Formats: sequence, structure tokens, C-alpha cells
Amino acid sequence: MGDQATRDESQLLIGGSWVDAGDGTYDIINPATEEVVGHAPNASVADAEAACAAAREAFPGWAATPVDERLALLKAAAAAIRAKNDELVPLVIAETGATASVGSRMQVPISADRFERYSRDIRHVQESMLPPIATAATPLAPGGLISALAYRQPVGVVAAIASYNFPLTNMAGKVAPALAMGNTVVIKPAPQDPLAIVELARVLDQVGFPPGVINLVSAQGPEPASVLTSSPDVDMVSFTGSTAVGQRIAAAGAPTMKRLLMELGGKGAAVVFGDADLKAAITAIGSTWAFHSGQICTAPTRAVVHRSIFDQVVEGLTTFAGRLTVGDPTEASTVVGPVISGPQQQRILDYIESGRTEGEVVVGGGRPAHMERGYYVEPTLITGSNDMRTAREEIFGPVVVAIPFDDDDEGVAIANDSEFGLYDYVFSADTSRAFRVAKQLRAGHVGINTAQRNMDAPFGGFKMSGIGRDGGDYSLEAYSELQSIIWAG
Repeated sequence: MGDQATRDESQLLIGGSWVDAGDGTYDIINPATEEVVGHAPNASVADAEAACAAAREAFPGWAATPVDERLALLKAAAAAIRAKNDELVPLVIAETGATASVGSRMQVPISADRFERYSRDIRHVQESMLPPIATAATPLAPGGLISALAYRQPVGVVAAIASYNFPLTNMAGKVAPALAMGNTVVIKPAPQDPLAIVELARVLDQVGFPPGVINLVSAQGPEPASVLTSSPDVDMVSFTGSTAVGQRIAAAGAPTMKRLLMELGGKGAAVVFGDADLKAAITAIGSTWAFHSGQICTAPTRAVVHRSIFDQVVEGLTTFAGRLTVGDPTEASTVVGPVISGPQQQRILDYIESGRTEGEVVVGGGRPAHMERGYYVEPTLITGSNDMRTAREEIFGPVVVAIPFDDDDEGVAIANDSEFGLYDYVFSADTSRAFRVAKQLRAGHVGINTAQRNMDAPFGGFKMSGIGRDGGDYSLEAYSELQSIIWAG
């Protein structure tokens, strides 16, 4: 293994002060080596309650801070994150198992880019004039021309709970627009890999955000996070993670009517028509294996392929998988690194065994023989029907299921036959057909002949894949409440 960063952290940021975590620290395990990479602060329930209270106390002052001052701090934060790039990248790789390519290109730089993005002027989103309406007199008021302004107020205190796959990127996408709109935040990283988020909190504190505007709660167990989802001091929960946890958050927040922004599970379908560019389709589907070992909710994990080219696509995917280097994530040649933990590795292997029973494992299907340590799973391709468990449930690992179809309607039906609806794909040389099919898919995002994203487009899911939209200006809307201001004349 290459040199790995290590970090020991024992303190939380609460109300502008760094304080020892109430329940000490806990071990962070490097997924590639199964060795301790550092220690993280383990917050108590009391710590979480104090963080929520501090954010509540700081909210009025931060909401009243001029927009230009708020945005200047975000711009400074982006610069400070970039300045720590060489320190943060090895740390992220060590605690997440991300490959050198993913860690250096998709973790730290994009988190800085997101702070930069939301340091732009927000007033075009914050205020919009409505045309005046000629209104007749009523028993309540005289008639006349009645004008209106739609104004976006900050929601209040936001609990930002991030996922383990892209901890810095995901958290930055929550915190930056929330702060821009005048909210205060309590940030809660995933328990598996919180160390880079602790450093992010330190960077934001050093940049000069006022005390209590940013608070950090890190914990191994679920109890402190549960405080954030039920506390009357918290107005909104922004969560990225599994649908099951999202359901629990929604239930916990219901008594206090918390606003929710939740990006949950995905089971993306790539509908590949007979006239598709097969190289482009195979490369996009293969990204499930090549991009962070399939630990991404937008991955095209279901290849829904026209029967006329099904065997070609299966053969192409088999060849693609065989060319991927599985190994040490610190090595530049590695394409597939480990998954996040031992339990997740076993969960994925159990799904694969289910696939052997219900379908056929064409390639992969186990732990790579040459990796004696680390939580590795081979890139795996399973063929069969959409009724298989591996086609129904989110696996969150390097597993693709290929399913044939015979006509357009069947292809659309198979793609839509899922409780999830986050991100689907259509591949066809006939872009008119691809566009028509895209609008029939019950998914929040559809890529046509590409797996690339437009970061300013609204992002979120249908069905069990979540609530709300973020991305670009839509994030500013998500972290705000609409207020109508009405006047006569």
C-alpha cells in the first residue's frame, strides 16, 4: 500500500468553540487495509442538543447579515479548501477508499467549487416581482391595483447529514447554499468517514463565520443524529443516504413539521435501443464499476437492453469489467477500489449469491483473489429479469444487472418498474425517440446518450428516491421559505 494519511480528532465545533466530544473518540477504518486510519470525535446526545441550540441562537444575526458579507465568506471558504487540497486528498482516500483519480478529482476540488458557486449573487433567486392585479373591493379591503413580491426567507436551522460515498462533496452541496441563504447549520458526517468533514468545519471556522453559524456533530452511533431530526431547534433536515433511513427521518421530523430535502436510494435503468452507440452505452454502464466501486446512487445499475443487441452488450460489459484494475486506491492505475466497510462488502456478496440463484453471474461474483486485505468486491455482471432481487433493491456496490426487452413500450415499462426513480439513461441514435422516451421515465434525472451531469440542473428523485431538488439555483430555493409581500398601489 502507498502512504496513507492519518488523523486523530477529538473535538466538536459548537457555538464557535472546539470542545471535547462527550463520548470520547472512535476508530476510523481504512477500507483498503482494514487498519485504523485515525480517530473521530464521538458526540453525546447532550452535544447534539447543544449544537442545535447554538445554531438556533446564531440564526437571527446570521439571517440579518448583508448578503454580500455572507457570500464573501463563502468565497473565502472556497479558497481555503483549495489551499488544503494536498492535505485533504490523502485523508479522503484513506477514510473512504476512493481511488486516487476519484479522490483527487471528485472529492476536494468539487467541494471547493460548490462554495465558489454559491458565493455568487443570490438576489435573482431571493426576490421576484409579480405583475399587479386589478382587484375588486371586498368586505376586507377596498379594491385597486394590488402588487406583490415573492421573497425567499431562510428556513432557519438546517441539519445537514451527509453520505459516506462523497463526504466532502456532498456536505459542501448542502452547507454552501444553506449558508448563502442565511441559514445556520449543524453538520453531521457519516460515521464511517468523518475526518475530512471535521477538517472542513475547522476551515470554515478559521475563515471567520460567526460563532454558532456552523456547528459540527460527529458520532459513531445513531442517537446524536436522531436528536438533529427531532429537535425543535432544527427547522430543516437535508439528508443523503438510504431510503430506509430517510423514512425514519421523515417520521421523526413530522411532529415539528421539519422541511425535508432528501436524496435517497437509486436503481438507475440504462435503456439501450438497438441503434445505440454501443461503446458509449457500455462505457456509461461500466461506470457503475469504475466510479467509486458502484457506491453512487446515480449509477446505471440496470442495463435494460434491446434483445437484438443484448448479447453484444453483455459481451462488451464482460470485456470492460475484465480490463478494470482492482486494487490499492493510492496507486494511479487502480480503477476499482474497496467498498466502505466489511458489513457492506458482505451485504454485496450476499446480493450476488441471490443473483446466482435467480439469474446468471456472467463475470465477477466474489472477492478478488489477489487482494488479501481490504473490503473489495469484483466488478460483477448478472443477467436475468427485472423480478430478481438484485434488480429490485439498491446494492450500492460494483454490481450491474442486464435485462433484455423487445419493444419500446416494454423497455419503458421495465425501467419504470422500480420503487426508485432517481437517475435513468436512454441510449439511441434517434435522439427524437430518446427524448420522447426520456419524458416517459419516472425519474428525476435522465441522461440521453451520456452519463455526464449538468450541475445547474435540478437534481432529486421520484417515488422512493427522495423529496425536493437541489443543484444550481434550485439549491437556494430548497434552503428557503417563500414569503409573499402584498401592497396596494
